[in-house]
Amino acid sequence: MDLKNKTVIITGASSGIGEATALKLSKEGANVVLTARREDRLKSLQKKIEKNGGKALVVVGDVTNKNNYSHLVSETKKEFGSIDVLVNNAGLMPLSYIKNMHTDEWDTMVDVNIKGVLNGIAAVVPTMIEQKGGHIINVSSSAAHNYFPGGAVYCATKSAVKMLSEGLRQELAPTYGINVTSIEPGAVSTELTETITDKEVLKDMKSMMDDMNPLEAEDIADAIFYALSQPKRSNINDVFVMPTQQQR
Repeated sequence: MDLKNKTVIITGASSGIGEATALKLSKEGANVVLTARREDRLKSLQKKIEKNGGKALVVVGDVTNKNNYSHLVSETKKEFGSIDVLVNNAGLMPLSYIKNMHTDEWDTMVDVNIKGVLNGIAAVVPTMIEQKGGHIINVSSSAAHNYFPGGAVYCATKSAVKMLSEGLRQELAPTYGINVTSIEPGAVSTELTETITDKEVLKDMKSMMDDMNPLEAEDIADAIFYALSQPKRSNINDVFVMPTQQQR
């Protein structure tokens, strides 16, 4: 896909991988639609993109709210006329040990990491079918492949996203020309760990992260661009990106 003048919706665009992806794809000529709950961060990113000559639209919303998604799609089509790419990036990682029973956090992860992705798919697929093409990028994780201590529920949500991506690809790519990619990063230096409240997990993670040079958000933005920039005949199913020092 030549990204020039293509329209890309990016969820969780207010920081981290979402922000880096918006900057990368806008530099490649895409019209980027920035959505998240923090309007101030989105507006700041919009200004940065426009200063660099890019085009950006801000639509504040929560991926767990279907009505918010309907509004997002409507505003996107009104501004740019099409939806060519969805980057399902919004996610949470409040890791905890099962014995500590952080059940409210389990529910929130399921709502954002799985239902939020499904809401995004349901919102854009009708338009992509009508256009006879598009690309859905789902940000999963290396946690879809390997359990790590404190990650039982998080790993389960990311495994769901990985399998969902493969099901989407098989159903949508051959018939409707909609490519689907699962992006699966290892440890990335973002705000994701700031949602962790389990003190035991925080202690164990600190010792692990002290011995590792994690990926940067820009590394994942580059992986997303790689998947999007391939010829239409080539569907990049999975992009598995690990820090050099991370074992699993």
